[in-house]
Amino acid sequence: MPVAPSSAKQTARKALETRKKLPMSKRAGTGVGLARANQIAKGDNMTLSTLKRISSFIARHEPNYKRARSQGKTMKDGGVILAMALWGYPGIKSWVNQQINKLEKGE
Repeated sequence: MPVAPSSAKQTARKALETRKKLPMSKRAGTGVGLARANQIAKGDNMTLSTLKRISSFIARHEPNYKRARSQGKTMKDGGVILAMALWGYPGIKSWVNQQINKLEKGE
């Protein structure tokens, strides 16, 4: 089973650390997002189902992420940026799609 690339692991770790330092009112991320961040940061194996969930999450939230970035937001003041970072974005995007393709082809 695939393990997230180091860039995604670093992003997830940084997002978890940043989130801890923020006041409760600024802490983006759901329980699922926090679980995913820990899974990515630890380098746990990921199933095809998990990879598809990551891809779906990115597809849903990427437009808002790009909008927030264009406004100069960061993990500290942009909830969507912090939430996406918890999922290893942006470093995980192309990797996750490659892994989905490989697994679906039986490679």
